[in-house]
Parts: sequence; C-alpha cells; structure tokens
Amino acid sequence: MYMDEKRFVVALFGLAVAVVVGVLAYQFIAALTVSVFLYYSTRRYYSSLRRLRLPARVRAVVVMASLAIPLLLLVSYAVVLLIVEARQFVTQYALVDVAAAHISWLDGAESVPDLTVEGLYSAYQSGQLSPFVDFLSENAMVLTSVTSQFLLNLFITTIVTYYLLVDGRRIREWLLRFDDGAIIREYLEAVDEELEAVLFGNLLNVLAISLIAIAAFTGYNAVAPAAVEVPYPTLAGALTGIASLIPVVGMKIIYLPLTGIAALPVVLDGRSSLLAYVLGFLVVAVVVVDTIPDLLLRPLLSGENTHVGLLMLAYTLGPVVLGFYGLFFAPILLVVGLTFANTALPRLLGASEPDGLSPDQMRLSDFR
Repeated sequence: MYMDEKRFVVALFGLAVAVVVGVLAYQFIAALTVSVFLYYSTRRYYSSLRRLRLPARVRAVVVMASLAIPLLLLVSYAVVLLIVEARQFVTQYALVDVAAAHISWLDGAESVPDLTVEGLYSAYQSGQLSPFVDFLSENAMVLTSVTSQFLLNLFITTIVTYYLLVDGRRIREWLLRFDDGAIIREYLEAVDEELEAVLFGNLLNVLAISLIAIAAFTGYNAVAPAAVEVPYPTLAGALTGIASLIPVVGMKIIYLPLTGIAALPVVLDGRSSLLAYVLGFLVVAVVVVDTIPDLLLRPLLSGENTHVGLLMLAYTLGPVVLGFYGLFFAPILLVVGLTFANTALPRLLGASEPDGLSPDQMRLSDFR
C-alpha cells in the first residue's frame, strides 16, 4: 500500500511537471515545430558528414550554416534588389505624388531619396524623410514587438535544431526504452523513419524546383526581347523553389508577380504587341515549373508510405487552421497519425498480420 501511494505521488508530480512544460512549449509551438521540421529535413545531410570524420557539434554547425547563410544572403539580395528596382520605378513614373494624394502620412514627400549614406543624410536634413520618421515613431511599439518576437523565435529555432542534430540519437534511445511488447518500439522507429523520408523529400523538392525554375527563366530571357525579360532569373528561380514548400499557391506568389513586372513597362509604354512574350513566360511557368514537377517529383519525394494526396491536403489545410506554423505542423501530425494507424493500432486491437509479412513490411502503401 505504501509503495502504491508513493508511486501515485511521483506520478502526480510528473504529471504536474509535464503540464507546466507543455504550457510553456505551447507558447513557442511555432518555433519548436519549425525546429523539428528542420531536424528531419537535414538529418541525412548531417549523417553524411560523418565520412569527413567531423565531431557531432561541428557537423551540426556545418548543416545549419549551409542552410542559414545561403538563405540569409538570398533574402538580403532579394530585398536590396526589390528596394532598388522599386525606387527606379517610382521615380520613373512619379508615383510619389500620386501616393501622397491618397496616403496621409506621405504628405510632404516629394521624391524618393538616393539610396546612399549621403543621399539619405541630405534627405533627413532637408526634412524629406519626416513623413517616414513620423510613421515609424507612431508605430514604434508594434514594430518593436514584431521584431523582438521574430528574433526570439529565430533564436529558439536555432538552438533547438542544433541540439536535436547533436543529441537526436540520445533522445531516440531514451524514447525506445518505453517498450511494451515491441509495439512502442516499432511505432517510434516507423515514425522516425517516415518523418525523415517525408521532410527530407521536401528539401530535395525545393532544390529540384529551384534548378528547374532557374533553367526555365533563363531560357525565356534568352529568346525574349529585353523589354519583357524576367529580372534576375537566378534569384527568381531560387525563390520559386523556396515558395514550393507552400502547396497549391506556393510558386504562384513568385511567378505571377514576375509576369506583372515583365508586362507593366510595355503596357505603360504602349507596346502591347510584346505581351505575347509575357503570355509565353506565364505558360512556361505554369506548365514547366509548376505543373510537371508537382505531378512527377512530389510523388517520388513524399516519403515511402504517406499518401501523396493526404500530404498535400495537410500542407494546404495546416496554415488555414493553425496559421503559419501549420505548414510544418500538419504534415508532421499526419505522419504521426497514419503511422500509428498502420503499426500500433492493428496490434493493439488484436488484428492478425497477413501471411508472410512482418510488422515492418505492413506499410501504408498497402492501403492506398
């Protein structure tokens, strides 16, 4: 009796700790979900670095630098080019005067200053930047809150991903200790393998679509007149690959604005005959970059057992139901649930196994 009471107290304490940890983790569910997503997406890459005989911590740093540095450079380059091109467009078509007539906080802005230290300083001295400074001052609290929240989540994602890569094997071994007739072990091993297959496939899909988009955009520029060329095809192709993480509408948020950017100057200049080339670019983007890779690559790179249609549905509905982090959380939840239904649930319900098949050979592909 005494031992039962002692176990009850220990279990109650463990439950209380679990609830507290769960509540705290929920506050950062987005960062933790992205961390798990990145861990499984890069684990094969991390494991392949063992051939170089690098320590675990060095390998983790190499993996994260391989992701973070190119992404940071790509985004920074895109932002700089966007600002420069937007300034040239606004200056060329005198859009500041039009915007100032409809946006109150732009009242008093006459032109866009030169994007140099001297140009910005001169504009500040002359009061040309006053509308922008006033707008930032009025919204400083909101901007500060958004920035600090983003940096905090980025820090958590970086730390958690790093230690998942370094200590992932220890965590896996600890979980496998909770074994009940091999059901738990079988389930956890199956989930681990399928998550790696699905999420690593996403990384390969991004790389493949980036290369296809770069080739398609560059090929279009080779035959199109200069007036309707796609700006920065390499950058646009890389961003298209990243956007492919978002199914259905993902790549469209890149190539549809590119179509508009290519068409707008010739429309404003009255050379509508060149719009045929822009229409050709749109067809190439829809067919070669969007449709064909989605039909051919995604089934090949969607894991070994998870149904492609369900996976695409998870990617689509996840952000709608859960917000941004649902894009990463929904496919993880889908894999966890389907793997449980395939491995643990039949054995818990006493279902018999097909003749000649071991539990490891019973895959979700059998139920497609």
